[in-house]
Amino acid sequence: MIHPHTELRFINDDIGFGVFATQFIPAGAITFVKDHLDVNIGLKKYQKLTPLEKEIVDKYSYIEKNGNRVVSWDHGKYVNHCCSPNTINTGYGFEIAIRDIQASEEMTDDYGLFNVDYPMTVNCGKEGCRRTVRASDLDRYSEVWDQQIKEAMRKLSNTEQPLFFLLSEKTKRELSQFKKDGTYRSVSSLRYQPGSLSSILESTGDALTGLISSTQSIATDAR
Repeated sequence: MIHPHTELRFINDDIGFGVFATQFIPAGAITFVKDHLDVNIGLKKYQKLTPLEKEIVDKYSYIEKNGNRVVSWDHGKYVNHCCSPNTINTGYGFEIAIRDIQASEEMTDDYGLFNVDYPMTVNCGKEGCRRTVRASDLDRYSEVWDQQIKEAMRKLSNTEQPLFFLLSEKTKRELSQFKKDGTYRSVSSLRYQPGSLSSILESTGDALTGLISSTQSIATDAR
């Protein structure tokens, strides 16, 4: 879910739509949280999509570390890339404002944190624009992004958080731990690792659950 103080606006024919703040959003505000309404598309399901469906999913989704593609149910999927963004993805399942966002200012992300699976040409117009976003950006810029996130997270408890209720209890505990002693989960944890145990378990979760249920049933009958 995207921050409630935002709206979708048409920019121009080249860019299309973007997301804009409807009022001041301070640095440290959580601006997006993945919730249960978002559409999760696993690897197997994605491979079965038609070319047109894949084109749409590729345009509006981001890729999690387990390989799942996620399409936001609200206008969060229209947030555009910027090499010097005002919000950024974190290793905690939410995005955060890394600087103050003024009313009517466009909200932007860095797509380098979304496991892009092909080189993406960009022209954000900012000084130092990378021109191309790659999956390897996560390795190259993770330390810079981590520093920006840590600075923003130190303002979490002093900032209005309309999306805080969407955070899991585990995430809330981790944020409390960060505030207490600085324990932090790097954005490097977002990196998609094909063939990793988590990837395999996520992509075969239903089958594994069925197998476990069947095994438990057999064990119960055998007693």
